[in-house]
Amino acid sequence: MQKIVLMFCAIALTFIVAEDLKPWTTKLNNLTTFEKHVLIDKGTERAFSGKYVNTKEDGTYKCKVCDSPLYMSSDKFDSHCGWPSFDDAIPGAIKEVPDADGRRTEIVCANCGAHMGHVFRGEGLTSKNVRHCVNSVSLNFQKKKSPVSTFKKAYFAGGCFWGVEYYLEQIDGVKEVTSGFMGGHLKNPGYYDVIQKNTGHIETVEVVYDPAKVSYKTLAKTFFEIHDPTQTDGQGPDIGSQYLSAIFVSNQEERQTIERLIKVLEGKGFKVATTVMPKAPFYSAEAYHQDYYERKGSKPYCHRRIKRF
Repeated sequence: MQKIVLMFCAIALTFIVAEDLKPWTTKLNNLTTFEKHVLIDKGTERAFSGKYVNTKEDGTYKCKVCDSPLYMSSDKFDSHCGWPSFDDAIPGAIKEVPDADGRRTEIVCANCGAHMGHVFRGEGLTSKNVRHCVNSVSLNFQKKKSPVSTFKKAYFAGGCFWGVEYYLEQIDGVKEVTSGFMGGHLKNPGYYDVIQKNTGHIETVEVVYDPAKVSYKTLAKTFFEIHDPTQTDGQGPDIGSQYLSAIFVSNQEERQTIERLIKVLEGKGFKVATTVMPKAPFYSAEAYHQDYYERKGSKPYCHRRIKRF
């Protein structure tokens, strides 16, 4: 009796160890009948029927069974054969096994042995002269995640956008400043639409900045110092509703920052005319308005830095 118990324990231990060594084996039970036909019985899906035949997105192709990375999207090419084609595999990911009849060479996942397809050489389709012809059903595609942008955007209007753009672009941590329009009712306005003063837009700049290098507060303080926030009819010689002083905020935190700065200025005797409004659709101005002073090699005629904080 003791021998029988020991025998059953040994068998159980063998299965446990096997499962530990190959945790993916349980996934075989979840495969569809057709997936088993291809991956286990070495079948082939119909040409041009697979979901990854025309996939062009960046990412990694993995084994359907064990999830091992097999191919990179950068090695995928259009061979017009009807199956996903790769001219290279991730090193060590694919094993080649000659067919029993010696006519073709099978390719399998080096980790679990699942059938992928066949490899062909000498066709001259790419510079590597290799084609891994793979069944879509043998693969899972993991799309490359887009990098999360750490940059933020801020919107300031202080008269002619040329001058505001000029000064804000000089701040360390600012990636880009674009001159444009915001706050009006006309979609996709052009410069000559806005200067007629009936679209409701204000000349505004969009500031793309890295919050790890420069704070929104610093941008706002600079804005209040490069134009006259007390002027109510425009900025300098530029008179009209399109030249008014305004800040378009994206959230409550930005609004509170601006309100605190305005209180500081008012405490110093400035009668601030700057309007604080919610962010609206931003429309870039024409190309000839971008980086105007940089291209001209001159400085703004209606903006200058005056310390106020």
